[in-house]
Amino acid sequence: MAAALAAAMAIVEGMPAVDAVTWVPLARRRRAQRGFDQARALAVALARRLDRPPVRMLRRTVNTSPQAQRTAAERHRAMAGAFAAVRTPPSRVLLVDDVLTTGATLAAAAEALLAAGAEEVHAVAAARSLPQRRALRARGPAAYPQVGSRPGLWLPGDPPR
Repeated sequence: MAAALAAAMAIVEGMPAVDAVTWVPLARRRRAQRGFDQARALAVALARRLDRPPVRMLRRTVNTSPQAQRTAAERHRAMAGAFAAVRTPPSRVLLVDDVLTTGATLAAAAEALLAAGAEEVHAVAAARSLPQRRALRARGPAAYPQVGSRPGLWLPGDPPR
């Protein structure tokens, strides 16, 4: 699955030039439950596609609980300071995560990379979670008010949004 998603992510128009690819690390407990880190699997597959090295650059400093039931503000508070760099990152980093909901996790991870010396941090996620209220409206034709494939999903050939 990671290879297929990485292939789709690699052909997105406007993919920035980067020096290395890294991932948002999964909490140790969650990794033990699942047996793998899905963001790492995506990052390694995407790095191969982009011919860039996959490099572990972050560690979790806080073992956060699942974010699913939290509000956006609660997610941002919970993720503040949740990551630290394990090495000095290169100038341009591509940060990979599996699902983007509010952006709190990606923002906290990017802040740690920037604090450690990265000049640019670009982020990509395999999926975008819609807020529940928008998901409920998805049953009718108003669910796709934007031009293109689907809200939050960009495919090659879609106009930029």
